[in-house]
Amino acid sequence: MVHLNQNHAVSVQRTAMLMEDFFGLTVSQATVLKASQAGAEILRPTVQDIGQAAVASAVLHADETGMRVAKKLHWLHVLATDTLSWIDCHPKRGTKAFVDLALLQQFQGVLVHDGWMPYKALRCQHALCNAHHARELTYLFEEQGQAWAGDMIELLTHANHTDNVNRADGQAPNYDTPKYQGQVRELRDLYDAILEQGEAANPIALSTGKRGRPKQNKATNLMWRLRQYSDDVWRFMTEANVPFTNNLAEQAVRMPKVKQKVSGCFRTIEGARTYCVIRSYAATMHKQGANIFDSLVAAFKGTTPQPNFG
Repeated sequence: MVHLNQNHAVSVQRTAMLMEDFFGLTVSQATVLKASQAGAEILRPTVQDIGQAAVASAVLHADETGMRVAKKLHWLHVLATDTLSWIDCHPKRGTKAFVDLALLQQFQGVLVHDGWMPYKALRCQHALCNAHHARELTYLFEEQGQAWAGDMIELLTHANHTDNVNRADGQAPNYDTPKYQGQVRELRDLYDAILEQGEAANPIALSTGKRGRPKQNKATNLMWRLRQYSDDVWRFMTEANVPFTNNLAEQAVRMPKVKQKVSGCFRTIEGARTYCVIRSYAATMHKQGANIFDSLVAAFKGTTPQPNFG
């Protein structure tokens, strides 16, 4: 029941119906919910360890997405590595959530994210998701006809290909070799030249005398970010194991969004956090090649299989 309802997003009602179809057992919806609550209590210590292991890693992916809980907007917060997934829910999206959830402030490695400012305020190194940049650039190129945006897409795509070639043997490149540094320097020079073209085509809006910073268009805001945080844009080519995109975190929020579409919303914050615990464990075990159903069975029998936290 826990596997179907929590991990595969089958509704509570249909899960109860399947128990009767599969096993001839009359199961109430309350029984399905109690099973999930019991599973979360069993798995919570392991998920706490998953969170601690995630923030001890050298490279960590972070993301957040809206989630309806008790008819109010809450936020699902995700931390992910290639072997670990940690998810929790909080009424707030930014710094208050980071403080209450008490993980991100511990992190000292490279945080991969979409450039949202509360992430930037964290005292760690940062790597920006270039898939986000590509989407914004595609809009400017295809919808507004800005040629520089098309050139930037080609450059970033080429840089990603270059990085993948350098990592083709499964090892991080030697960043200190003159050849590699020359490749990065050449790409960065082209990057700056393309930004100059974009800035010439999109002058900064001047002050109108009103209070506050003048509103800029989408192109100007994007160019400012690409210029201001250029080292973070290119972190994938200068730091070991830093990827081009934040796909690991984005993948981690997909199933919760499916769950929300099936259920409509979570009725209580306790129900949302029950889901987060079970989903964190299931996603982590899946990444590590374990059978999720067998792992849940063992957990209910009192011997919870532990993931590799290294």
